Amino acid sequence: MMGGHHAMTGAAAWIAVTATGHGFGWYDVDPLGTITGALLCAGAAMLPDADHSSATIAHSVPFVGRAVTEGISKASGGHRHGLHALLAVICAWFLAVGLGWITWQPSWWHQPVAVGPAIMTAASVTFAMKALKVAKTWPQAWLGGFAIAAFVALFAPEQQSWFALCFTIGYGVHLAGDFLTTGGLPLFWPWVPKPPKSWREIPVLKNMWTSGGYWALPVLGNAGSIREWLLLIPISAYVGYGILYAIVAMFGIDLTAVMTEVWQAR
Repeated sequence: MMGGHHAMTGAAAWIAVTATGHGFGWYDVDPLGTITGALLCAGAAMLPDADHSSATIAHSVPFVGRAVTEGISKASGGHRHGLHALLAVICAWFLAVGLGWITWQPSWWHQPVAVGPAIMTAASVTFAMKALKVAKTWPQAWLGGFAIAAFVALFAPEQQSWFALCFTIGYGVHLAGDFLTTGGLPLFWPWVPKPPKSWREIPVLKNMWTSGGYWALPVLGNAGSIREWLLLIPISAYVGYGILYAIVAMFGIDLTAVMTEVWQAR
């Protein structure tokens, strides 16, 4: 799946899971949590591709970004290896929880600041803003990412209560997207069992457990396929509606009720 598509599906996942307070979802957060969380989840959904030196993240900081992604790629075994396994999702959870323990009490502020989540939020939001073309340049994206992270850390610290969940969902959604393409995933890495020869001769099934030991449900075909682009049309509309709903809800307006009244008045 393409980078921008990973980001959009990450945002959609957060809206679906969290928007209970204003219409749908399972984990109740306020409208601000929906908006900031959607950006964080979108950025986290791009992090598994930090093992690819040509990914969006590699261009985030001149020279440094590429060097970091190349180092991560070597350490994890290459693209779609260690960072694309179920073990990586578990590690993402522990990383997010660990970052939550990093706080700082500045002399000029009345309460501790969650520095760890703020830094990761800034980076993730930056990646999301660039991938989703909310920001045209990387300096604009970094400025937006740090501004949002600073606002949440200083003025809405209660929002950090869902940081670990949001981060992990985003990471997991990336894997789900790649699982739906022909490339598949080494789900049980570092154990990558190969199918028996008899399995490799069975139509359809041979594409679900490949000769390289990768698992897939390739309903989207190759990454960047027409099917993938068509899937992103309703997902993008869903994200747009969810964000708009959250924005107007911040002003006490129930968008669904308004739309219902308009429809009934026709």
